[in-house]
Amino acid sequence: MAFAVPPFATIRDTLLRDLKNQLPDADTGPDSDFFVRATSVASVVEGLYQHQAWIVRQIFPDTADRDFLELHARVRGLSRKQPTTAQGTLRLSGTPGAAVPSGLTAKLGGSSYTTSSAATLDAAGSAIVNAVASVTGIAGNALAGSLLELSAAPSGLASQATLVTMTGGVDEESDAELLARLLGLIRRPPAGGNKYDYRRWAMEVTGVTAAYVYPLRRGLGTVDVVITSAGELPSAATIAVVQAHIDDLRPVTAKNCLVLAPTPKVVNIVASVQLAGVTLEAAQAQIGTALASYFGQLAPGETAIKSRIEALISDLAGVVDRAVTQPTANVVPATDDTKVEWVRLGTVNVVPMS
Repeated sequence: MAFAVPPFATIRDTLLRDLKNQLPDADTGPDSDFFVRATSVASVVEGLYQHQAWIVRQIFPDTADRDFLELHARVRGLSRKQPTTAQGTLRLSGTPGAAVPSGLTAKLGGSSYTTSSAATLDAAGSAIVNAVASVTGIAGNALAGSLLELSAAPSGLASQATLVTMTGGVDEESDAELLARLLGLIRRPPAGGNKYDYRRWAMEVTGVTAAYVYPLRRGLGTVDVVITSAGELPSAATIAVVQAHIDDLRPVTAKNCLVLAPTPKVVNIVASVQLAGVTLEAAQAQIGTALASYFGQLAPGETAIKSRIEALISDLAGVVDRAVTQPTANVVPATDDTKVEWVRLGTVNVVPMS
């Protein structure tokens, strides 16, 4: 049963009732001294009740406040994961043979990136260098192919650069994420290297927000672990750290463990709709939001169900009828010994039904 705090008025009336039982002739009216005293005492007692209710919430990790949740986690050897910084590569261009120093700053909107390696432009006047975001968290992630402007391009180097990759930025672990890891450890304690152990080991690494384990995918004694970062691909640095961490903890009898990123399988959606009471632009926005939520919940290796896509569109307000022409069937990702595909949403094209 939940711990219920009695209302203030109930506490005060109970005090006055007990006083009246002891002193039947006592004046307990609203303007009496007894009423004033009972009111002040009831206020204090209500605070004590509320403090007791707060204490009860701290006893259990799933209702505890942030600081006490961290204490519960610490008992089990867990700590809150800190934010990570996005890392990737930039493509620079300019005069063939020009030297490219490290430490160059490139801007993309309000974000900036700093190169961390030097290079020399090849015969085609191009070079790829490592770069890191200037801010931590998902704010540093950016789409491949984005164009950046160098703050101060050296001689022989064009002022415009192109992002090749920039992933792996993850915000600080939230209370819900820390609680999920703690409850997972409580409900599935270490078991000598079963698939839940591999998932827990991967999730212990900063920068990993989801992990999927595929035992025996490459034969007896093998375990593959696919990781993601904030719903996107992890950086190469994050993959390397997870690989080293698991290799240090896994049973020596296991033949091999491979940590890898999923391979995106982009799916474009084409749907014709009959509408009532809503514009095509508004329907496009609603459909795009609904599909983004659905695809965002798909795990690597999970099939995108066409009938589910159709149902999501049909359930939206203003959609009278619909016909999804692309994809033509369920989208089944490959999960062989070379890759694990991850179905991702591409473009969403909504047209009027003829």
